[in-house]
Amino acid sequence: MPLDVRPVLYAPGKILNFEIHPDWSDLEFVGRFPVTRSVTVSGTVSNHAGALTLEFNISTILDAQCDRCGKIFPLEKEISDFCVLAEEVQDENQDEIVLIQDGQADIETLARDAFILSMDTKILCRPDCKGLCPKCGADLNLGPCGCPDAEPDPRWAVLSSLLE
Repeated sequence: MPLDVRPVLYAPGKILNFEIHPDWSDLEFVGRFPVTRSVTVSGTVSNHAGALTLEFNISTILDAQCDRCGKIFPLEKEISDFCVLAEEVQDENQDEIVLIQDGQADIETLARDAFILSMDTKILCRPDCKGLCPKCGADLNLGPCGCPDAEPDPRWAVLSSLLE
């Protein structure tokens, strides 16, 4: 969704507030589509002595799945990001500068990219999640599973003799 930044483009000191609600239900992460609820992207475009800065926040609640126990749970996700907007770029290697075209900035694409890059590689339902029993698959967060103690790996036998 393009945002018209012309009202602040040539007006130092001006601020433009915005809020959008994009539909990101098509975002797939590891075979799942966790964005099932409303997403809010809000922020400001500010003109500081002729330089446009874009600051925005993204907030939503994901339908996450724990990587250890498989439990599905709601996960609040909030992200903040910042960039500089410009009509032309002097140095092509400047990743912090985003081009605007015809007085428009593509806020939704910027926010979507920031959201994807901020997704956690490992999601846990709680920091001390114990996961599942490797033998019977029981949820160890609910208590011991009742499996007999596993025999130690024979490759570690030499090290276990040091404990005796």
